[in-house]
Amino acid sequence: MGDYNLGVGSRIEHPKYGKGVVVDMDSEFYSIWFKDGNDTRGIAREFEGLTVLEKTSADVVPITLDDIKRAIREVVEEKSDLQEIVPLASKWNRGTLIFKPSDSSLQGKEIPIETFFHKIVMLRDRLRVMEQFINAHKVLTDEDKVDLQQYITRIYGSLTTFNILFKNVEEQFKGTGGDK
Repeated sequence: MGDYNLGVGSRIEHPKYGKGVVVDMDSEFYSIWFKDGNDTRGIAREFEGLTVLEKTSADVVPITLDDIKRAIREVVEEKSDLQEIVPLASKWNRGTLIFKPSDSSLQGKEIPIETFFHKIVMLRDRLRVMEQFINAHKVLTDEDKVDLQQYITRIYGSLTTFNILFKNVEEQFKGTGGDK
């Protein structure tokens, strides 16, 4: 059977430790005070050897580790600016972006395209987070929100040059022109 859903105050009998009273619990264990040993022990909720002598209902259903993990995942997905994995178009894999100044006395710079692409994706994701903050803002008027959204849309439009780097069309920047 296991997990008896016992509340604090429930009386039980353990095959080895004798009679006891549940004094606390968490998602995995009951803390049970045993009369014979005048000692408190953690007994797994799934332990099948308990005999329930008198059950007191649990006031609160304990939160399981799976509940906590699920809640954390939901918060991270909803509130985080952690970026999704966006694939680079395969023709650019292991490529190099070269910046060469017109003045030959100045040193140029080479950057792996993957690094540059990562920065572009971070910029896009942070713009998306900014959009969410604007939409959820409690003080801005609807007119202010629309104005700021239009400005962000124009920023996306300015970034369409970088669409050649994206493997998937649906992940590319789109400005006011729509599919451009």
